Amino acid sequence: MIKLHDKYFRPYLTEQEILAAVKKIAGQIAEDYKNETPVFIGVLNGSFMFVADLLKEYQHNCEVSFVRLSSYSGLSSTGIVETLIDVSDTIEGRSVIILEDVIDTGRTVKQLVHMFSNSNVKEFKIATLFYKPSVYSGEYNIDYVGIEIPNKFIVGYGLDYNELGRNLREVYQLNQNNMINLVLFGKPGAGKGTQANFLKEQYNLKHISTGDVFRYNIKNGTELGTLAKSFIDKGELVPDEVTINMLKEEVEKNPDASGFIFDGFPRTTAQAEALDNFLSTKDMKIDATIALDANDEVLIQRLLERGKVSGRSDDQDESKIRNRFEEYNQKTAPLQAYYNKQGKFHTVNGIGEIKEITTRLSKVIDTL
Repeated sequence: MIKLHDKYFRPYLTEQEILAAVKKIAGQIAEDYKNETPVFIGVLNGSFMFVADLLKEYQHNCEVSFVRLSSYSGLSSTGIVETLIDVSDTIEGRSVIILEDVIDTGRTVKQLVHMFSNSNVKEFKIATLFYKPSVYSGEYNIDYVGIEIPNKFIVGYGLDYNELGRNLREVYQLNQNNMINLVLFGKPGAGKGTQANFLKEQYNLKHISTGDVFRYNIKNGTELGTLAKSFIDKGELVPDEVTINMLKEEVEKNPDASGFIFDGFPRTTAQAEALDNFLSTKDMKIDATIALDANDEVLIQRLLERGKVSGRSDDQDESKIRNRFEEYNQKTAPLQAYYNKQGKFHTVNGIGEIKEITTRLSKVIDTL
């Protein structure tokens, strides 16, 4: 996915698909007008790429001009169509083909029809590269259509979101369901923290590490931190309710996040159920749980090397590392079964270059 301003967009149409549609329109127009010299009129700003590529495909005489209309602000149509550049006077008595980037509600089409109905042209027809039939009023005939698309906001190939995205060769669709909540699993040394940092930037997610949340609350003496410390000091496990309340505060602190990466929680099936129940109260859910899979021997060597730098005693003793791996296996086995039942458990190869692993994770996330 790509990010433009504050929105995320996912790939929708490839350059090859777009150019094939342009070629189809050029062929249809040529069949109708090859024996005369039509005037192509592009509607700025969105149609400039469409016009350029159509002219390359059109093998007969033609002329080209532009008008400029505006009806969009951000993601929404204003409902008011402004004429910023008017049509030339030289089209009188000529056959005109209007080239639109996208036709949706039909407000711009209505303005164009009004404009050319009063211009004494021989005839005019309308061609659009993208067409949204589900929202088009149907008041006027659209003579040439490249690709019919659903009523989703798109950018690229001349179309923009607040002026960004016009230069993209492919077309991207607004990722309207962009709330993505992930649980990230991985044995010590598998690179969960590293990958979480990349994913949170790429998808505008908030990384919630249970360990970090506990340390913050205890260090700052918050009510929940004090409560958690009282259990820890007695050598008791912190109740799931306390942990969930800490996570709830983190979620509510970040209302603008496009989702969350939960790291270190859940660790048991009961915790997974508690997390699901909490998220459901926020009209949210876990979309996927992803385990970074890696060979134990590779991870052991990685941790031993890390231990030389970090000084962590638990990264310098192979027997302790193996015990941690065994504990991980015992805890994640029931969680894997829990999320597998929901169709949400995914395994990704965690060995390789960091960018390679990020790409593997992204392939899973982009299917959600």
